[in-house]
Amino acid sequence: MSTTPVTMLPAVAAVISTLKAVGLGAFYDTEDRAVIAHPIQIPEEHALNGPHVMVQWGPYNNGQTSTAKASFRATEWVSDGSGFREMGTIYATPSRQPFTTEAQRCASAVREWTLKPGHTAGEVLLTALAQYGLAPGNGVSVSYNANSDSYDIPIPFTRGEHGRLSIADRDGSFRHYSGRHTGWSILLHDERGKAVGDPVHISGDGRTSVDCAVDSEFAAAVVADWVTAPFSRHCDCYAQEGHYRWHDRECNRYAAPSVARSQA
Repeated sequence: MSTTPVTMLPAVAAVISTLKAVGLGAFYDTEDRAVIAHPIQIPEEHALNGPHVMVQWGPYNNGQTSTAKASFRATEWVSDGSGFREMGTIYATPSRQPFTTEAQRCASAVREWTLKPGHTAGEVLLTALAQYGLAPGNGVSVSYNANSDSYDIPIPFTRGEHGRLSIADRDGSFRHYSGRHTGWSILLHDERGKAVGDPVHISGDGRTSVDCAVDSEFAAAVVADWVTAPFSRHCDCYAQEGHYRWHDRECNRYAAPSVARSQA
C-alpha cells in the first residue's frame, strides 16, 4: 500500500472529502490508483486487513485533474491471507455523469454498505454480546492490533480483583467478512493479565468457515455465564486465603459453563 498527498490530485481529494463527509475513512492507494474506503472505526493502517471498498472512476486515470464528468465504480474486497479477493460491486454508473453528483451517490452507496447488519465478524459478535448488556464502553473494551484484535470483558474475582476474558478470532482479526469466519476463542486472564490455562471456549479449526451468527451467539452466552456467575463458579483458588494463587487445573471453572453443557 502506498499513499500520496491528495493536494497533488484534485479529483482524488474531492472523492476522499466526499467519502469522509458521510462518515467513512478514506485514503488514496497509489499502487492500485484507487481510493480505499473503510469503516471509520478501523484505523487506516489496518483497513486492508478486513473488508474494504475500492473506489475508481474514469475515463481518465484516478490522478485526473478534471472534475467535470466521470463514471464511478465501487467494489468490495477482502483479504484472503496471501492477497485480495473481489466480493462484488457496490456501486457503478453506466456512463459519465457530473463528477460531484456521482461522487456523492457513490459515497452514499459505500456508506450503506458499511451499515449492513453483520458485515464483519466482529460486528456480529458485538451484536450477540449486546443482548447481555455487554458493549464497547459498557463492559467491553476493543483493541485493534497488527496481528490480533481482541474484545476484553472484566471478570470479578474475590478481594475486589478483576481478571478478564479475551475474545479473539482464530485468524486474529475481527475485520474480515462474516462469511469467512473460522471460529472464536476465549481465554481467561488473571489480575496480572497473564493467560490462564486452556481456552474456556474455542470453535472451528481456523481454516474452515463456520456460521458466524450461531458461533457468536454461543460465545456471547459463554461470556455472559462467566460475568453473571457467583464467585463460587469462578476458580476456587480466588476464594482461598492465599492471594495471587495460580489456577488449579481441577478448579470448577474448567468445567463447561451451564450454557455449554446444555448445547453439548
